[in-house]
Amino acid sequence: MKNLNKPFNDFSTYLSSCFPYKVQKISINAGFTCPNRDGTKGRGGCSYCNNSSFSPEYGHSFNSITEQLKEGISFFSHKYIDMKYLAYFQSYTNTYNNLDSLISLYEEALAFPNVVGIVVSTRPDCMPEELLDYFEKINKDYFVLIEYGVESTLNKTLERVNRQHTFEETCTAITNTSLRGIPVGAHMILGLPGESHVEILKHASTLSYLPLTTIKIHQLQIVKGTAMAKEYKLLPESFHFFELNEYVDLCVDFSEILNPCFHIDRFCSQSPKDLLIAPDWGVKNHELTQKIIKRFHERNTYQGKLYKIKTKKQ
Repeated sequence: MKNLNKPFNDFSTYLSSCFPYKVQKISINAGFTCPNRDGTKGRGGCSYCNNSSFSPEYGHSFNSITEQLKEGISFFSHKYIDMKYLAYFQSYTNTYNNLDSLISLYEEALAFPNVVGIVVSTRPDCMPEELLDYFEKINKDYFVLIEYGVESTLNKTLERVNRQHTFEETCTAITNTSLRGIPVGAHMILGLPGESHVEILKHASTLSYLPLTTIKIHQLQIVKGTAMAKEYKLLPESFHFFELNEYVDLCVDFSEILNPCFHIDRFCSQSPKDLLIAPDWGVKNHELTQKIIKRFHERNTYQGKLYKIKTKKQ
């Protein structure tokens, strides 16, 4: 896949293939918790997680879905007159509740004017078959994308960061969702403690053989209020933070190996300044993405250049 302007398959291109108009995601905090926080599987959550680092100002759980959509849409509506919206259930585990309560929340979002679909972020161990039945049904009339927090393909890493699920469970969830005809996304963190450069790049080849539609990657960030922040304070030598240019090259290396059919949603994340401990590169997400695109061109490369189609023998 070559593109003179964008040498990777981007998420906006995917949305353009699905809709004849501009579409914007509106992040929602529906007040969910997580089985890794409420004691069902663990306490304290994943060691890197502080949801305040990526939840928008309007996404307070005490606001209704309707109120959050109204406020979020008012923020974006000036961009394009004919813009439509996707309700993005983002914070915590957005499939972790009883079925009737979940469906009620999704239906409230889909009933809001100009909302044409939902994006649901969740854990791979929190997707019951009954909920997949529902998503499969509404996928006939609305856009549906299920994003699974994969984070790493290595069980040793998942255990270290207290994910409380295995990569095998991830593969099962992704496969079962895809078999329903539902688009599936994966979220990955590059640079989790204990992972070598070779292991990080191996994530790309491992994921490439799963039936994914989209992928999000971002750098490891140490955020205040997390267990990892305490670990970093006690054992800073356990962490390797990429320099900006080093990370730019890593994203290109990763993309070269990645399945060229995957749509890359993002390369980086930016936690609020008052929460971020490290690394602080001093660049905005779009600026870093432009650096990555420039590096693609400098290296005369593109997504999937080194991708190897899996054979039966493999």
